[in-house]
Amino acid sequence: MKSVPSVSIIIVNWNSLPYLRECLESIFTENTSHDFEVIVVDNASTVDETIAIRAEYPSVVAIRSEKNLGFAGANNLGSGHASAPFVLFLNPDTKVIGSAIHQMLAQLRSTPGAAIMGCRLLNTDGSVQTSCIQRFPTILNQCLDLEFLREHWPLWNIWGIAPLFSDAHEAADVEVVSGACLTMTREAFDSVGKFSERYFMYAEDVDLCYQTRKAGWRVCYTGEATVVHHGGGTSKPRKGNDWVAIMQRQAILKFCRMAHGSTYATAYRAAMGFNAACRLIILAALFPLQRMAAEKRIVHSTSAKWLSVLKWAVGLDRRAAKLHGNA
Repeated sequence: MKSVPSVSIIIVNWNSLPYLRECLESIFTENTSHDFEVIVVDNASTVDETIAIRAEYPSVVAIRSEKNLGFAGANNLGSGHASAPFVLFLNPDTKVIGSAIHQMLAQLRSTPGAAIMGCRLLNTDGSVQTSCIQRFPTILNQCLDLEFLREHWPLWNIWGIAPLFSDAHEAADVEVVSGACLTMTREAFDSVGKFSERYFMYAEDVDLCYQTRKAGWRVCYTGEATVVHHGGGTSKPRKGNDWVAIMQRQAILKFCRMAHGSTYATAYRAAMGFNAACRLIILAALFPLQRMAAEKRIVHSTSAKWLSVLKWAVGLDRRAAKLHGNA
């Protein structure tokens, strides 16, 4: 009789086979006990990448979706094949370091009332990914969403990232942990209705953490476990920064409407438009001061992103709305 694994690892893949291979290698190399199951959902990649995965990793449950279900829908599909009491949602562009999976499970089991556990995420260059834990989106923290501010004033309560700089061995309560690596009890996941499929992409993790806390469970972070998250590996090959920027804001708009009501959501959208306009003015002033061609390209690219956000805020860019639906 086949034993029940401790954790079901669910990975949603979209045109990211090189990343996925590295991710799977890190899982199987560092977890030789194999007290887990891995479920890969191929989310309508251009080429069926489950064929390669089945050949290279026969123990992996590889599921092909002919339609792109979005992050939420594909993870929910994968969870339907999970048999363990814990689920680990893991991006394909991640690399598990050492015993990170076991550390997260141990912390989740030993932390009373905890339903979600996140871990320390590192960028490709080894720096800490400060977005791996967050506060719930507000107009203020979204307007001030700058990596420069988080790096120079990391303990400012507006970010909620103080646990990243703590040496405590105990898990810390946080509001949101990144869906790039999120471990959860199956009981809580099913109880809160799984990932909300109101979102096609982005903010699903925010919504899941919100619903989990609302139901009375704790959302926690542990610095004892580390995972590298290359970041954007599954969305940037065919999409530009401007597309990602408006998709993120459309998702947060939908979250704001759900959590705070229509008036707050409208105010959020207006604030994003004003914020984008201010940044464009600053970038326009900086452009003549840049002497190197590379610096000019960076300013130009950043300007294009914020111009797209401004167009989205005033209703001139409907790309994200077509996927997320009107929020």
